Amino acid sequence: MRFAALILAISVSFNTINYSQEGSAQKKLLIRCDDIGMSHSVNLAAQELIETGLIFSASVMFPCGWYQEGVDLLKAHPEITVGIHLTLNAEWKNYRWGPVAGRDKVPSLVDENGYFFPSRAAFFANNPKLDEVETELRAQIERAIKSGLKITYMDYHMGTAVDKPEMRKIVEKLAKEYKLGISRYFGEVELKNMYSDDIAAKKDSLYGRLSAMKADGVNLLVCHIGKDNDELRAMIDMNSFGLTEMSKHRNAELNALKIAKKENIFELNNIRLVNYNDLVEEIGLDKMKSPVSTRYFSPGPAFSGIDTSRFLSSVYSYRLQTGNYILTGK
Repeated sequence: MRFAALILAISVSFNTINYSQEGSAQKKLLIRCDDIGMSHSVNLAAQELIETGLIFSASVMFPCGWYQEGVDLLKAHPEITVGIHLTLNAEWKNYRWGPVAGRDKVPSLVDENGYFFPSRAAFFANNPKLDEVETELRAQIERAIKSGLKITYMDYHMGTAVDKPEMRKIVEKLAKEYKLGISRYFGEVELKNMYSDDIAAKKDSLYGRLSAMKADGVNLLVCHIGKDNDELRAMIDMNSFGLTEMSKHRNAELNALKIAKKENIFELNNIRLVNYNDLVEEIGLDKMKSPVSTRYFSPGPAFSGIDTSRFLSSVYSYRLQTGNYILTGK
């Protein structure tokens, strides 16, 4: 018994030492779970995570068929901060969605079957009209507000809605009009997401992210959760960079977050979990700044002579071949 107690004490000490790199300085972490309402499987995962008591922000895809179930879930849990996952792509084979505004009102945003395009490249190759982009994003915001949920912020599925400077301006205009925050506009320092990390190593990946956190500012971790069931296994990414065994990746990410909560890793490492309600109250909507113009995006000497505003806009939405986003979440 004494030996077992000693091993337990050493284990707890190891966790605290290994994942606390800045002494007693408190660190802030904002966990943002994307794609709520995309499918029943994702909603089930969100419900499991909510039941752990973990503090996080939930981004809902309002054009998707399961958004109403997601709305009902979040209405039952007002402690969860809710945002709009602005959606202009539908990337899953045999499971597609189209515009909230209706395909007839935004024909430049859809394919011949009335669905959103699976990638940013295909979306922009169809020469989307800016007025139609605004019409659709506005329709998604209106649907979100009319759902009865308290909507606090917006972000962007696959980065498409902010891929070009002129589209970013539309998002910023709508945020101001509807008095909503924009994810990454509060000076968040983004941690590399876990989406493409090895399935068996998700927990280690998460704990590694926590060890890399900074004590100044708010650290942002974008997550993609789901249940590894028949529904999610049947969803195949139409993009060449899409992950195989996507459902297993999402389930492993869910499990990593649940284990971290159960093991009190956040408390042990003096990490304060915050949400977008907190940032709006503590920083204010009037203090939001485009991440393209902040020091987080400051270009180095290698970018001399380049049109950095247009380059950084591309970097902002560029996705690595491994499946990781540099600065956008799927």
